[in-house]
Amino acid sequence: MSSMFRTVLGPSFDRLHPQLRRRFSVGLASGEACTGRGVMDRIWHGGAFVKPFLALGATRNILVPREGRNIPFMIENVPYADTFGRETVTFVRTFDLPGRSRRFDAQMVLSPKGDRVLDYLGTHQHLASELHFRAEPDGSLLVRSGEHRLREGMVDVRVPELVGATAEVRESYDDAAGRFRIRVRVVNKYFGPLFGYEGSFTASYTDIRTCGVRPGLRPVREESRA
Repeated sequence: MSSMFRTVLGPSFDRLHPQLRRRFSVGLASGEACTGRGVMDRIWHGGAFVKPFLALGATRNILVPREGRNIPFMIENVPYADTFGRETVTFVRTFDLPGRSRRFDAQMVLSPKGDRVLDYLGTHQHLASELHFRAEPDGSLLVRSGEHRLREGMVDVRVPELVGATAEVRESYDDAAGRFRIRVRVVNKYFGPLFGYEGSFTASYTDIRTCGVRPGLRPVREESRA
């Protein structure tokens, strides 16, 4: 049994930098969780029109409603089995902004066909995105979002392009600095760049059999629809 990230990348997983291979091997099979700590050099927003949407999303730990520079940052990647028995890996990001920390929560599961990762966003998993992973020739990892769906009660609809966005994440490892580097951009097809951040961090690993999942890391509600 391998990590969900190795499964979706297949043989190209071995093209990743060794530090990225370890980081994206976190899972129930490896028995490891990964915690990254560092600094976001910049958190940015698009035009003023996006601020109400970011503020609304922040009520469910989706995106970050404030801009900033040199912001202390933590990302927690902890594997567990959710209430439906699926292997899940948390991608919970905490930004220590002045006056108040903000979280951007996501939990990832393998799609039923095993060809992509499903990214459930926020405290209640009302938004779900398809993620497509690609190992780049330089050993970095490129992740792009595909279709987004809104799920609330009986509602299960595709988010239209007009109000949806495409996320692109690029993660690499800087051997000289001994740090992971990450750049995130969220762009709407019609309105352009909406949100993003970039910075660097170091990683440490823990045994999930002894540490488990800390309180508050799992979502309030889990969505069964894949």
